[in-house]
Amino acid sequence: MALFLFKIGFLEIGFADILDILVLTILFFFVYRLLKGSLAFNIFVGLLVLSLIYFIVQALEMKMMERILGQFLGAGLVLLVIIFQPEIRRFLFFLGRNTGIGDHQFWSRLLKKGRDNTSNNEYLVNSIARALQNMARTKTGALMVFTDIGEEKFFANTGVPIHAEISSKLIETIFDKHAPLHDGAMVIADGKILAAGCVLPVSENPELPPRVGMRHRAAVGITEHIEAHVFIVSEERGKISYAYRSNLRMNIPDALLRELLAKALEV
Repeated sequence: MALFLFKIGFLEIGFADILDILVLTILFFFVYRLLKGSLAFNIFVGLLVLSLIYFIVQALEMKMMERILGQFLGAGLVLLVIIFQPEIRRFLFFLGRNTGIGDHQFWSRLLKKGRDNTSNNEYLVNSIARALQNMARTKTGALMVFTDIGEEKFFANTGVPIHAEISSKLIETIFDKHAPLHDGAMVIADGKILAAGCVLPVSENPELPPRVGMRHRAAVGITEHIEAHVFIVSEERGKISYAYRSNLRMNIPDALLRELLAKALEV
């Protein structure tokens, strides 16, 4: 028996029915947010329209059309998994990220048992901030991804392994306009430069400012797939931007830059 029950005409609505509708509404809202503006959204709408046509054909008893559409929709789950593989990954990542259990900072604090890295982190923040500011001053384009040591395997193998200690001179050398790795992204994890020249997935988010280039779109793109803090130096404007959890902040001032770097290094 339902916990709460009332009637609207011949319909009996219980607490479970209301909860079912509410959960389904929230689920569709998040699916819409993830797919909005992408090619996958148009495919999703197409599948919904096709399903609607199938129900109409079924109601009109158009046997041949019903059989053809039924065969196509019968493989719908497999097709959805194949077509929406990146979006499904992004959705599951979104759920895991927002429960708190998948928070890398939580687990790193738990496993490190309060180990004090304040002095080392301060040195790293100063080194990276100095490199970013120098590159912004000379309008040297840069893309730096700070992520967990496990997440870096998602894309770091597209670049060149480095596994070096962080220093401002090394960062500036890698992103020098004449260096072979300057076009790709640098990956920093566990306080080290793990790789450079990495290729990142580009965001399809239509809400990004139209003036932003491929570096900024790639920065947002990787944060849509994994937990990462990304810093970008614009080659055209000489400004520093920051991407995190699908959001882009542009023209980061020096004081805020150090604060965001400290947060990024805690990952």
